[in-house]
Amino acid sequence: MEKLIITAAVIGSAPTRDKNPHVPSSPSEIADEALRCWRAGAAVVHVHVRDPETGQPAFEKGLFAEVVERVRSDSDMLINLTTSAFNLEGPRVGERRLMPLELRPDLCSLDIGTMNFRGRVFINPPDWGEMAAKRMREAGVKPEIEAFDLGHVVQARHLVEQGLVDDPPYFQICLGIAWGAEADLESLLAMKARLPGGSQWSVLGTGSNQLPMTTHALLLGGHVRVGFEDNLYLSRGGLAETNAQFVERAVTLARQLQREVATCEEARSILDLRPVP
Repeated sequence: MEKLIITAAVIGSAPTRDKNPHVPSSPSEIADEALRCWRAGAAVVHVHVRDPETGQPAFEKGLFAEVVERVRSDSDMLINLTTSAFNLEGPRVGERRLMPLELRPDLCSLDIGTMNFRGRVFINPPDWGEMAAKRMREAGVKPEIEAFDLGHVVQARHLVEQGLVDDPPYFQICLGIAWGAEADLESLLAMKARLPGGSQWSVLGTGSNQLPMTTHALLLGGHVRVGFEDNLYLSRGGLAETNAQFVERAVTLARQLQREVATCEEARSILDLRPVP
């Protein structure tokens, strides 16, 4: 079985310190969490940023750039910058969402399906998906296609069939988000069955679903995403103190199930990523 790529999603846009005091906020804190995860065995870090003063979600180039610089100066970790920008408003939002490409990350997330999300509508029109895929391809950045429901996989297949996504397509199967696919084995198998041939895929599960869903992925030959973005608890009622604790658990589980964990160099090869400039 292929080696396991572990992605650490260290903050996201929803977790707050009133829910878990260990949630990072400043670029240095976010980078430190990424490096802890790298030392624990994660090959990829998925990056959102926050306003260092307020802790609120931000989407500023300087904040992203500082995280990228800090992580790359001390590790060979693959960097995946978000283009979700769920809280971004105003004109030309689609174009502004692609700002992270300017920082030459290894990957960028690509949300392609509109859905109800956290009491709002998360708008991802078809023309956004096509534009973003083209721009990522031109920039040499691999899209990590975020699939929150079965129709998102079908829509992504269309992008692949149009030649807008280089091989191998890479999917993040997102399970347990309200009004998206449920966090159960049936949903995972249904979405996996519809992936384009030759795809690489990873799974996240929210909250208490994180451990069972990533375990299913590990057994089925997929990759996994763990971290504070999806789950703040290491055990029932027990808050995690670092993202690295989730990575350590995934590494331990993989070893117990006799699946090797990919290094950053091996992950780069599996996903067929260009070298860092």
